[in-house]
Amino acid sequence: MLVDIAEDSPETAERLRSEILEGFRRLGRSPGIGHFHEELLDRRYRFWNFYSYVVCYVWERKPIQIIAVVHGAPDLASFFGARRGSA
Repeated sequence: MLVDIAEDSPETAERLRSEILEGFRRLGRSPGIGHFHEELLDRRYRFWNFYSYVVCYVWERKPIQIIAVVHGAPDLASFFGARRGSA
């Protein structure tokens, strides 16, 4: 993602990279800020909306474990598999 952006605007890519890293640090400091999607995965996993992306992470692990960063537009059930606890 950042590579594609950097081709058009290195400054924008660097700014976005910094914002993403700060967002991940925020999750590390406050892992409960996300929400559950129990229809997708069990309560070990939280989801956090970050700009147009959704971050899926294991929130009770220290440090947190980021599972995926997915663009929010596609159907999350298709990405994660509709079965609860499938991960």
